[in-house]
Amino acid sequence: MVSSRRQLLLTGGAGLVGLASGLARPGLSRAADRPILTHGLQSGDVGSDSAIVWARADRPCRAIVEWSTTESFSEIRGGTVADALPETDGTVKVALTDLPPGQDILYRIRLEDLAAPTIRGPAQVGRFRTAPADRRSVSFCWSGDTAGQGWGIDEARGGMTIYKAMLGNRPDFFLHSGDTIYADGPIAAEVMLPDGTLWRNRVTEAVAKPAETLAEFRGRYKYNLTDANVLAMNAAVPILAQWDDHEVTNNWWPGEPLTRAEHLRKKYADPNVRALEVRASRAFHEYMPMRFEPAEPGRVYRKIAYGPLVDVFMLDMRSYRGPNGENRETRYGPDAYFLGPVQLAWLKRALAESRATWKVIAADMPLGLVVTYDPERSFGSEAVAQGDGPPLGRELEIADLLRFIKTANIRNTVWLTADVHYTAAHHYDPNKARFQEFEPFWEFVSGPLHAGTFGPNKLDDTFGPQLRFVKAPPEGQANLSPAAGYQFFGHVAVDGRTEQMTVTLKDAADADLWHVTLDPARG
Repeated sequence: MVSSRRQLLLTGGAGLVGLASGLARPGLSRAADRPILTHGLQSGDVGSDSAIVWARADRPCRAIVEWSTTESFSEIRGGTVADALPETDGTVKVALTDLPPGQDILYRIRLEDLAAPTIRGPAQVGRFRTAPADRRSVSFCWSGDTAGQGWGIDEARGGMTIYKAMLGNRPDFFLHSGDTIYADGPIAAEVMLPDGTLWRNRVTEAVAKPAETLAEFRGRYKYNLTDANVLAMNAAVPILAQWDDHEVTNNWWPGEPLTRAEHLRKKYADPNVRALEVRASRAFHEYMPMRFEPAEPGRVYRKIAYGPLVDVFMLDMRSYRGPNGENRETRYGPDAYFLGPVQLAWLKRALAESRATWKVIAADMPLGLVVTYDPERSFGSEAVAQGDGPPLGRELEIADLLRFIKTANIRNTVWLTADVHYTAAHHYDPNKARFQEFEPFWEFVSGPLHAGTFGPNKLDDTFGPQLRFVKAPPEGQANLSPAAGYQFFGHVAVDGRTEQMTVTLKDAADADLWHVTLDPARG
């Protein structure tokens, strides 16, 4: 229930929220005077008894947040208030707590002017479902890479239609596997396609150049939140968000000097990526409905427990890595960090403590695909894999993790990822690996959501990945537009009765491309 300090505001003070006709009349001012919600609603990091909800206002004001279990809001079960201020670009996000498990939750946000509290804007309503306390079936979607390589919102083509396809699956939540924006890529008004037609982007000042200022990073999130498909999905499906490189700049690593040819073309004013990273992180956390971690403000890695069947372990493969060098170290140390020692220790503990049937490891990069750091020089490693052979460099960290999972008898781990802009299914087989101290597991790749399509990448045999399915552009073709039909997402369904997990790889038309059903290991 609501706190006593706010009881009058949220339950007894109906006039303040426009529910009592007599007291509400002073709030019926001219529409232009009313504060408004500018970019829809979002929810995220939902559990069995809590969730984060988000909104953005067009001016300094107070956001009144209420939740109910009925669409009529005839009974307000709880809520809070938060102030939308310029310091956070008008964004507000709050935790709703003491929610009932396994329940559809309706939440309503309206704005109240700070200078004239009787002036109130219209409410918007969102919804989500809390995680179950019992073994109810669970489903979710995942993918990554939104509005990349200059492919923005073409309204004549329906905008980012893959979000509509995902919404049609009615998932319990959506896992965004990184590259939630492309801060480093300009979006032009028009792009000529191979068939002679034009791709016509909606454009704003913030997407005209690579983002450098805090305002420009914020502008990238606001741009994506103008798409009708994204707004509709955000209002109905909670998001679990992680980041990768393009929230800052392509293939960055902490401390990287901005001296590559790519950086020089983008004309960055800062000599080092750190200043960009600080601004980008702030914008990411302002615009994503995710938990705040007081012990490490800005932390992305975390566990989301979604009932007895599914725990999601959200990783950050960007913020703690060593340099993107040749990745051939023979001993584990700072140059070979990928998750980094602190995050790796957290992940081991969290996996060992998990009692969920399925442990979903949400990785923003794949384990067994070779990704080059600087393609123009054919130099360096961007991901884990550095080529066939025994573990070297970052592979030492992953080998240690896989060995731990085996020796600790942790069962039913599944890796979900994006990043490479095509879709694939990899089965990791120790009998076909150079490093063999692990149990077999699956890694599923999906994406992009709305970006250029590339691939496929070369598989590294260190951990024995076997290609079971792939769909990517024909050889020699790259950066195909969303109109080419190579946009992908994945769907996961866990059956509450059998506890089987079915993973289906889909395209933007919601066509099933390939699927597999996994039986849970017992014991």
